[in-house]
Amino acid sequence: METAHNIRLTTAEVGNLWNQYMNDSLAVCVLTYFVNKVEDTEVRPVIEYALSLSEKHLQKIKEILTNENYPIPQGFTDEDVNLDAPRLYSDTYFLIYLQNMSRIGLIAYSLALPVMVRSDVRDFYNECLSSSAELSNKVTKVLLSKGIFTRPPYISIPEKVDFVKKQSFLTGWLGNRRPLEAMEITQLFLCLLTNVFGKVLIMGYSQVAKSQAVREYMVRGKNIADKHIDVFTSLFRENDLSLPQTWDSEVMDSTVAPFSDKLMLYHTRVLSMAGVGNYGTGIATAMRHDISAHYTRLAAEFAQYGEDGINILIENGWMEEPPHAVNRTTLAHV
Repeated sequence: METAHNIRLTTAEVGNLWNQYMNDSLAVCVLTYFVNKVEDTEVRPVIEYALSLSEKHLQKIKEILTNENYPIPQGFTDEDVNLDAPRLYSDTYFLIYLQNMSRIGLIAYSLALPVMVRSDVRDFYNECLSSSAELSNKVTKVLLSKGIFTRPPYISIPEKVDFVKKQSFLTGWLGNRRPLEAMEITQLFLCLLTNVFGKVLIMGYSQVAKSQAVREYMVRGKNIADKHIDVFTSLFRENDLSLPQTWDSEVMDSTVAPFSDKLMLYHTRVLSMAGVGNYGTGIATAMRHDISAHYTRLAAEFAQYGEDGINILIENGWMEEPPHAVNRTTLAHV
């Protein structure tokens, strides 16, 4: 006879499952709207595949949490999406959206998997990682077929192996700065690309948000993204590197909200926190001091922007409380 083991969920498992439920419930709202508006026959199957993944994720998370008698988050529902709203973004931007969100998913799942313990949760995150990679591949194929995939810059092939000879390799403030090395270019390109993507998303949100505070928050986010784009663009131009395409023209002129202010605000906050994570990776990969300083300064700006977004969520009663430790002082009535 097999021994029954009652293995509780760890904080890492509960925290990641809760966050993913929130994000996938948001994704179902957004992707359902996209499916309702998409016209391109190449783009539609990719959106439908992404939507099916988010729906499966929600079902599995509900199953795991229910078995543990853990409350299912409210997340986002049909009340947070208006399928009758006119188109806000083009089919091209739908693809750009999927490209960036699948990248965020891959990063999140790869960070979550190593700290999962229970076999059912590990299996779930293995599947999430695999299906997210498949989504990324599907999006890339369509972008390539349409000739709109933005490739990172190319660099020349060196003639031979060489070694760094001076400490000036690390400096970047005064005198002649060395050229950017490949990994620095890669991370700068990623940060530039995600800012271009995020700017377009919140530019659309700024047109349709009902609350004045949320509209102003979105406009502020657009201005922050513009500033960060300028910083990264200047580094690329200094090194005569090609710049990614912008997508500003992919926003329509609709002023009717397809999503609730709560959803758009939460979505923007998720992207700003992803930006902080990208900049953290940039700090780890940059060997020029000036680049690390840029990342540190810009990450702090994103973090403050994200905190201000949380404050608006709290003020409006939209901030669902995440899993947290027990307050022992309160229990002791001290």
